Parts: sequence; C-alpha cells; structure tokens
Amino acid sequence: MLTFLIVCAGNELKDKGRTIMEENLKIPAHVALILDGNGRWAKKRGLPRQFGHKKGCETLEQVVEDAARLGIRYLTVYGFSTENWKRPEEEVGALMQLFRFYAKRLLDIVDAINVLEEKTKKNTGMTFVIAVNYGSRDEITRAVRKIMTDVENGKIAPEDMTEKVFASYLDTAGIPDPDLMIRTSGELRLSNYLLWQLAYSELYVTECLWPDFNKEELLNAIRQYNKRERRFGGVTAVKTE
Repeated sequence: MLTFLIVCAGNELKDKGRTIMEENLKIPAHVALILDGNGRWAKKRGLPRQFGHKKGCETLEQVVEDAARLGIRYLTVYGFSTENWKRPEEEVGALMQLFRFYAKRLLDIVDAINVLEEKTKKNTGMTFVIAVNYGSRDEITRAVRKIMTDVENGKIAPEDMTEKVFASYLDTAGIPDPDLMIRTSGELRLSNYLLWQLAYSELYVTECLWPDFNKEELLNAIRQYNKRERRFGGVTAVKTE
C-alpha cells in the first residue's frame, strides 16, 4: 500500500519577484496542503467533477514551482485519502488516471512510483511529498503495530519510547513536521491528515477553491504565518523593564 511518493527537485529555484524581499517574509520550511474544492469548482461551471480534478492538477503543477522558487524546502499535498475510495467509482477512476498521468509526467517514466523516488533521491531542491491512499489514523495504527512487534522481538523496550522514536515509525520518518498547513475551500477540519505531524503547525484556511489557488494565495498564507507567534505549547516571555 503506497502512502507517500517523495520527489526531490533537481535544481534550486529562485523567486524572480520582489514581494519576499520587500516584505521581509520568513518562509516556512515545510508547508502541507489540503487541496479541497475541485468538485465544487466544476459544479459552479456546470462541468463533471473530474474536470475540476484535472484543473486542480494543473494548479498543483504551478504551485509546486512557485513553492520551490519561494524557498520552501518541503511541500506535502493530500493527493488521495483512504476515505476517498468511498466516492463514486467513476470519480475514483478519473482520479487514479490523473495521478498515473502526472506521476509519469514528472520524469517521463513507466514505473512512475519506484523510479521517481530512486532517480530523484540525490537531488537537492525542494522535496515534494504526495500522500496517496493515506489516512493518519491508519498511519498511526500501523506504527503502533510495528512498535508492538519490535517490543515483542526485543528490538526496543517500552521505557525507550519517546516522541522522536514514535515519529520514526510513521510514514513521514525523516521529514520535519509542517510549519504551516493550508486548506482551501473554507472547510474547517483536518480530514484525517497528518494528525501527529500537525500538532504544532500553524493552520491557514482560505475560501479559495483549489483550482483557483495561485502564487498570491500562497503568499497570503505565508504572510499570515509571519504574523503568528509559534510557542509550541509554551507561553510568551514577558518583558520586564
């Protein structure tokens, strides 16, 4: 069962615009995205839902490039969840067809999944992570099973378990937790996405439907991120005279 496809960009990309320098924005190292609103985008235009997904894929192509140019080091997107299998068969089939097309298009290969990861593992640009057939509760459940097996086999003792050790059993092992999570279409829920990893992430929700998302929307999210004070469960230090 595939849960994450990890692709590293081959070249460092630099943003050509003036916005970041002018605003002195701090760029989050890792941004997670929930790409919501493809179906509603199509419905508003009297089109079948799969047209919204196709337009959403085109939007994602541009956003990946924009994110890399802005200096984001990791970009993780919710491509297809374990719950998405409950959608109508025709829509699921269209989504799978789109995924296969775009996975192959990244490097023009036949074995898109395995070869993509192998051929890009030495690249130094932004790491692009696609969550496919992913659900966070499933991920955590599988991690617990692995830990229980390792305890039974004497590979780890219960008293050795820490947050860091637990995280090493997750699908995202070796990837830093997201600094910022962006969800489009105005929905105020996590939808079983990176529940462990998003514990201290800043959340940003926009009413913009995903096919209409663009660089300016991404910058708006980063601007809001810059206004937040990340305390990671602590409190703000009180200044004294």
